[in-house]
Amino acid sequence: MFELLFKYPAVMFQKGEFVFGRSWPVWLLIAAALAAAAYAGTVAWRARTRWSVAPYTPVQRWLRPAILGALGWASIAVLLLMLWQPALSVSSLKPRQNVVAVVIDSSKSMALPGQGTTRIAQARNLLDSGLLADLKARYPVRIYAAGADATRVETPSAIDPVAPVTRLGNSLAQVAGESATLPIGAVVLLTDGSDNSRGFDRSALSALKQARIPVHAIGFGPETLPTDIEMLNAGAPARALPSSRIPIVVRIRHSGFDQRQAKLTASSEGQTLATRQITLPASGQLAAENITITAGKAGAMNVQLSVEPLGGELSPANNSQSVLVQVEDRKPRILYFEGEPRWELKFVRRAAGEDKTLELASLLRTTQNKFYRQGIASPAELVNGFPSTVEEIFSYDGLIIGAVEAGAFTPSQLSLIKAFADRRGGGVLFLGGRTALSEGAWHTTDVAEMLPVSLSGRKDTFSRNPVKAELTQQGVLHDLTRLDDSPQANAARWRALPPIADFQQSGPPKPAALVLLEAASAQGRQPLLAVQPFGRGRVAMLSTGGTWKWQMLMDARDQSHESFWKQMLRWLVSESRPRIAARVSESVLNDAESVRIDAEVFDPNFLPTSEATVEARITQPGGETALATLQPDPVRPGRYTADFKALAPGAYVAQLSARLGDAEFARDELMFRRQDGVAEAFHPEQDRPLLEHLASQTGGKYWTPESARDLPKEIEFSEAGLSVRELHDLWDSPFAFLLLIGLKAAEWLLRRRWGAV
Repeated sequence: MFELLFKYPAVMFQKGEFVFGRSWPVWLLIAAALAAAAYAGTVAWRARTRWSVAPYTPVQRWLRPAILGALGWASIAVLLLMLWQPALSVSSLKPRQNVVAVVIDSSKSMALPGQGTTRIAQARNLLDSGLLADLKARYPVRIYAAGADATRVETPSAIDPVAPVTRLGNSLAQVAGESATLPIGAVVLLTDGSDNSRGFDRSALSALKQARIPVHAIGFGPETLPTDIEMLNAGAPARALPSSRIPIVVRIRHSGFDQRQAKLTASSEGQTLATRQITLPASGQLAAENITITAGKAGAMNVQLSVEPLGGELSPANNSQSVLVQVEDRKPRILYFEGEPRWELKFVRRAAGEDKTLELASLLRTTQNKFYRQGIASPAELVNGFPSTVEEIFSYDGLIIGAVEAGAFTPSQLSLIKAFADRRGGGVLFLGGRTALSEGAWHTTDVAEMLPVSLSGRKDTFSRNPVKAELTQQGVLHDLTRLDDSPQANAARWRALPPIADFQQSGPPKPAALVLLEAASAQGRQPLLAVQPFGRGRVAMLSTGGTWKWQMLMDARDQSHESFWKQMLRWLVSESRPRIAARVSESVLNDAESVRIDAEVFDPNFLPTSEATVEARITQPGGETALATLQPDPVRPGRYTADFKALAPGAYVAQLSARLGDAEFARDELMFRRQDGVAEAFHPEQDRPLLEHLASQTGGKYWTPESARDLPKEIEFSEAGLSVRELHDLWDSPFAFLLLIGLKAAEWLLRRRWGAV
C-alpha cells in the first residue's frame, strides 16, 4: 500500500534525501506560500459576514472562515510544491558489481534448539528457502563461517556449529578489511548474537562504519531465557591462608524451575569440598547463594561450583563456574596488647596456638612500665613495650588492643595505631574491659574515628554481669560469625552458647558499620561485635573481655570458642598486604586472552610511591617465561598496570618485584588461568539488543527470520561498494494528487454544509 501511494518502497524514504528537481530558489517557494496564505486569509476575512447574524455563535463566525481559508491555502501550497518537483536523492548499489557477504555464526550455541529445530538449521532453511537465491540474482555472494574469525565456505550446508567461541567483531572486521580490494555492498549476518568478547569490538564497528558497510543482522533463538538453569558467576577471595574458610557467593538465574530444590556443590580436582541444598526463586529472579570451603595447602586452588542439572534443561553445560583461589605461603603476625592480666588473653593465645598459619605476639602490662612478652620472634621484639616506630608496628599484620586506657599511649603511638589500618591496611580489634573504650577515654583521641561505633563518653559502662550474645541478621551469614555453613545451624549454635562474663556499653553504630552480634542486657539490645572498613584496612570492636566463658562452661569437645577466635584472627590479617600488592582483572579467563595486571606499591611508611620499577615475570603453561613491565598510572600515585595476553589455555604464575635502583624492596606473586570452550555455553538466549545496536550503528537493519525475505530490496540502497546516486520524482506520486483532491473536496463539502457555495 505504501509503495502504491508514494511510488517507491519505504526504505527509499529512510535512506534517501529530500531535494527539489527544479533549480528555482527555495525562498521563492516560501514567498509564494506566504502570498497564498495572505490571499486565503483575505478571502476568509471577507466571507465572515455570512455568519455574522443569528443563529451563528461568535466562535462559528471566526472558526468557519478560518477552516475554509486554511483548506484553500493548503491546496495552493500543494500545487506550488509540485511545481518545484520534489524528489528523492537515493544512493543505490550498481547491479552485479557489488559483493554481498553472508556471514553465518558457526559457534556451538547455534546448535541449541530454536523453534522446533536447531538455530543453524533455521539459518540454513531461511537461506535455502529463496533468500540466498534472491541475493545471488542481484549480487555476487560470498559466504563466511564466523567463529573466532571468518572463514570462506562454498555453501551454508558446509557450516557445522562446532566453533568453541564467538567473536563477531573479529569476523566482521576481517570481512570489512576485504573492502579495500573488493566492493562489498552489505553484510548479512545470521547469528544468535551470543558474542563471547563481552560486547562488540569498537575497532570492528569503526572499520564497518568507515567503509560504510551496512550490517543486516538476522537473529535466531528465543529472546528470553528458555527452560534452563544458568550460573552467572562465582565470587571468592583472590587470596586465602592455608586451612582457612573461604566463602564463595554464586549468582544463579533460571526459567521454569520455580521453587525447585537443587544441589549446589563445590569441588576441586575431583574431590567434593562442600554441598548445599538450595531453593530456586521465581523465574527471572536472581538467586545469590553462599557456600563455604576450607582452603588446602599453599598454591593455586581451582574450585568448581556447580548446580546439579534438573530434567528438561536447555543446556546443563552452563550450570558451572570456576574460581581460582591463591592459597598463600605466608604467616601473618598479630600483636595483642593487654593492659591487665585477664583470662581472655590466655584463651585467645590457646586458640591462636592451634592455628599453624598465624603467629600471635602478646604484650601484657604487669605493672607500670613493665611488660610480659609471649610469642616474640627475637629477644629485642617489644622490649620497650608497645611499638613507637613505623617500622616496628608495620611489621605486624593485625593488632588487638585489650583493656588499655588511651593515656597509656603517646600521641605518636596513637597516630601509628590509626595509620596501621589506614595506610598499612592491617586489621585492628578493640576489646571491651575495665579500662577500655569510653572507660579508657578513647573517645577523646583521634583513634575514635576508626571505631565502628560512636563512643558515648560515659563512665560506668563496664559491667561484670553475664549477658547473652545474639546474632543479628547481618551476622547470620558473615564469615566472622559463621560457626556453621548452614544459616539455621549457625543460628542454633549461637543460641546454645552460654553468656559471656562481662559487657561494656559502647554507643550507636556508625553508618558504614555492620553489627554482627548484640548483647541482650537489662538496657536492651546493644552492639557487642561491630566491624567497618577504615582506609585500606578494617576495624572491629568486641565490647567484652569475657568470651572465655564459652570455653569454660561448654563441653570440652565443643570448638565454638576456638572457631570464633581463629576466624577473628584470620579476619584481622586477611586483607593486609606487603609493600607491593598485586591483582589481576580476572583470575579465570573464559575463552579470553587479555588480562590486566595491577599493582599498588608503597614506600617504607606505606605511602604510595611512583618512583619504583615494577616488573612481572610470568611463567606460562608450557614452562616458558615472559617479562612484563608495569607502567605507573599518571593519575593514581602508587598504581602500576600492564596488559598481558594469555595466548594458550592453562595456568599462569606472575612473580612481581619492585625495585628502587638495583635494590629490590618488595615481592608478590599472583596466579591466573585461561580455560577455553566455556563461554559459549552461557547466555543461551538471543542477544537482540546487541544485534539491533550493531545494525543501527552501521546503517543496516535487524530482521527476524520471518521478515528477512524483504532483505534483498533493503540491501539495494547502500553507499558502500560501487554505488550511484539517482533522483526519483515525487511530484507525480498518487498521494500528491489524492491529497490535492482531498483538500478541495473537503473545502467544497464544508461550503455546501455551511451554505457558503
